Amino acid sequence: MASKAKKVKEPLKVGLIVGRESTFPQAFIDSVNSRNAGVVAEMVSLGGSYMDEPCEYKVIIDRISHEVPYYRSYLKNAVLQGAIVINNPFWWTADDKYIESTIATKLGVAHPKTVVLPNKAYVEGIVDESLRNLAYPLPWDEVVAYTGLPAFLKPATGGGWKNVYKVHDLDQLWRCYNQTGELTMILQEAIEFRQYVRCYAIGRDNIKVMPYDPSERKYIVDPNYLSKELHDRIVRDCQVLCEALGYDMNTLEFAIRDGVPYAIDFLNPAPDMDYWSVGEIYFDWVMGAMTDLVIDYATGKRKPQPVRYRWDALLGGRVARVQDSK
Repeated sequence: MASKAKKVKEPLKVGLIVGRESTFPQAFIDSVNSRNAGVVAEMVSLGGSYMDEPCEYKVIIDRISHEVPYYRSYLKNAVLQGAIVINNPFWWTADDKYIESTIATKLGVAHPKTVVLPNKAYVEGIVDESLRNLAYPLPWDEVVAYTGLPAFLKPATGGGWKNVYKVHDLDQLWRCYNQTGELTMILQEAIEFRQYVRCYAIGRDNIKVMPYDPSERKYIVDPNYLSKELHDRIVRDCQVLCEALGYDMNTLEFAIRDGVPYAIDFLNPAPDMDYWSVGEIYFDWVMGAMTDLVIDYATGKRKPQPVRYRWDALLGGRVARVQDSK
C-alpha cells in the first residue's frame, strides 16, 4: 500500500507595508527569513480590497498608512480578519498629541504644558455659522500665560519636524499660526533641557534609550550619557506610555530639565528606522528587536495586547479566536 505523502506545513507570513524608505524594508525581510523559524516576510501587494476579504498574513508591519488612506482601510479589515497589525490602525487613527499629553499626565509621566488650538482655516463649506461654539477672539494672552514663552507650535498629528515652529513672542506666534491652514495645532511649553534622548520602544516593553541632539537631528552613542537612575526612569515611562497606547513600534522623546525627563513627543507609530539616520549600532538593535517581535507574534509565542471592539459582542469574540487560530 502506498504511503500517504506527508503534508508540508505552510510558513506563517509576515507582511510589510512601507513608503519610500530604502534601508529598513529589505534588511527586515532578510532578517526574518534568515531565522528559518517557519515565518516568511514579504512586501504586501495591494490593488483593491474586497469586503470581508480574508487576510493571508499573520502579522503586518505598517510604516505608511498615516499618509496613504487606502492602506489604512485595508489594515482595519485585516485586524477584523484576525491579523496582528503593528501598529493597531484603529487606535492610530484616533490618536493625537493633545490627548496623549493628557494620558501622560494622568499616568504620572512628566509632560510639557500643552494647549490644542482651533484651526486657522477649514474645508470648503464651513462658514461663520458653523463655528458658533468657538470663542472669538481667541484668548491668546491666557494661552501663552499657561504654556510660557518660548513655546513650540506644532501639528497635533504628524512628525518629521514638518510645520514645527519655535515662537518667542505673540507676534511670532500669530505669524506662524497664520501659516498653518487646516492643520490642527498644539502650543507646547518649550523645555530648556540639558540632556535629550530618543527611545525605541518595540513590543511595548523592549526599550533602547538613545542620546540625541535635536538641533542637529543626530544620534549619539554614549553608554554613560545618563545616570542609571535617570535611564531606568525613562525606560519605565516608555513602557507605561506604550502599554497605555498599545503601540508595539514607537519612538519616544524626552527633554531632561533639572533631572526630570519630560515626554516631549511619543506619537511616532512609524518611527525613523533608516540606517543612515540612526547609525549602525541602533539600526542593528531595532532590526533584531523587530525580527524577534514579529516571529514571536506569528508563532504564538507572544500574544497581542487584548483590545475590545464594539462589534466583538455581535461577532462572539471572532477577532480574538481568529488571531489565536491563525
